[in-house]
Amino acid sequence: MARATTNAISPFFIVSNVNRTIKFYTEKLGFEVTSQEPDQDPFFAILRRDGAQLFVKSDQNVAPMPNPTRHPFMRWDAYVSVPAPDTLAAELADHGTTFSTPLKDTEDGLRGFEVSDPDGYVLFFGRPR
Repeated sequence: MARATTNAISPFFIVSNVNRTIKFYTEKLGFEVTSQEPDQDPFFAILRRDGAQLFVKSDQNVAPMPNPTRHPFMRWDAYVSVPAPDTLAAELADHGTTFSTPLKDTEDGLRGFEVSDPDGYVLFFGRPR
C-alpha cells in the first residue's frame, strides 16, 4: 500500500478579536484573508501567506492561551519555515513590524526572528542554519 501524503498543517489560534488579528497579520506580516465568517465583525478567519496558513477564532467565553503564558520556556506557538529569513525580516521591518526577538542565529541551530501578535502568540520565522 502506498503511503498517503499530507499537504500542510495550520495552527488554530483562539483570539480576543478577529478583526484586530486580521489587521495585524495583513498589515504587519503580509498575510491575506482567504475566508472569514461572517463578512462583518467576523468570529472566524483563515489567513495565508504563501504556504503558511493560520486559522483564528474568537469566543467571548474562551480566552487566548499562547504558549508563553503557559510555559515561558516554550515560547513558540508556531514555526513558519522561511528560506530567506533575512529578506523577510527586512520586508516586515519596512511594514513597521516589531520583533519580539530580532533576527539572529539561535542556540537551537536556526536562523530567524520572533514576532508576537496582539494576543501574545509567538511566531518564529526562520530556517535551519
